[in-house]
Amino acid sequence: MSEGARNTRRFYGSSSSGAGGSGTGGASYRDGGGIGAARTSDVNTGILDENVLALVFRCINFDPKALCTVACVSRRLRAVAERVLWRELCVSRAPRMVASLTGAAAGVPGAAPAPPGRIVGGWPALAKLLLFCCGAAAAAVPGHFTGVSRFSKTSGRSFLSRRCRGDLLYVSDPCEHAAPGSDDDVGAYRGVFRGFTRSRTRACLVGRQAALETRVRCPYCGARVWSMVAAGLVPRSACRRLGAYEGRLEYYVCVSGHLHGNCWLARLTSSDVDHDDGSDSDSDDSHVAS
Repeated sequence: MSEGARNTRRFYGSSSSGAGGSGTGGASYRDGGGIGAARTSDVNTGILDENVLALVFRCINFDPKALCTVACVSRRLRAVAERVLWRELCVSRAPRMVASLTGAAAGVPGAAPAPPGRIVGGWPALAKLLLFCCGAAAAAVPGHFTGVSRFSKTSGRSFLSRRCRGDLLYVSDPCEHAAPGSDDDVGAYRGVFRGFTRSRTRACLVGRQAALETRVRCPYCGARVWSMVAAGLVPRSACRRLGAYEGRLEYYVCVSGHLHGNCWLARLTSSDVDHDDGSDSDSDDSHVAS
């Protein structure tokens, strides 16, 4: 062994066991960066790193396109995005809706709201649902990002059969599109259940032995879906709520509780317009995601 190698071994041994060093210090010198490297390593691990990323994205209002780009950089950043950043995006865009879906609103009056818990289907899927209209493939209407979307519990009740009215469902206002080759417009809508695995809607689907669709997947989480039309669980109030033609509505729910569908919108008369302008019965339970 050369003299230089012996000196190097003596240096590492004294730094790890001598009076002036510790086990941590020896490891840091072996890494080649000294004490400063050890401190930097501590700062860049765990929740501190996640807090820094959350602060950066809060400054840019959790821009979804920037968040998607960062999540593609590495597995570690993708994990942080799925665990923290997508959740923070949902909370910043629709705080009351997220609190209601996760049960975070419950607590002492006047106290700080509890942090949101887990959500079925994952936070990336909920973020996409808040900001993305899936369009209507059957009518050649592509999906797109939306500017502002309003989700309402009152609209959700219109999509529940009478025996399932105890479930909590948020449904968006229909996003209107001009259908190619038709004079009528297509409305695309989406929504989400709270606690779908324990909901009466799922119990009805299972009890009726409704088959999962083979050609349709949830556009938000990729899970398999049930056709509520095929299962006979679409109430007439859904068409009335959407302003759609009877029988010209598609309505799917995935195993994670995400809802999506489309309908052919009926043309409003002048009396219908006056009625819509004069009432807003669900203003207290509507939640805007922008």
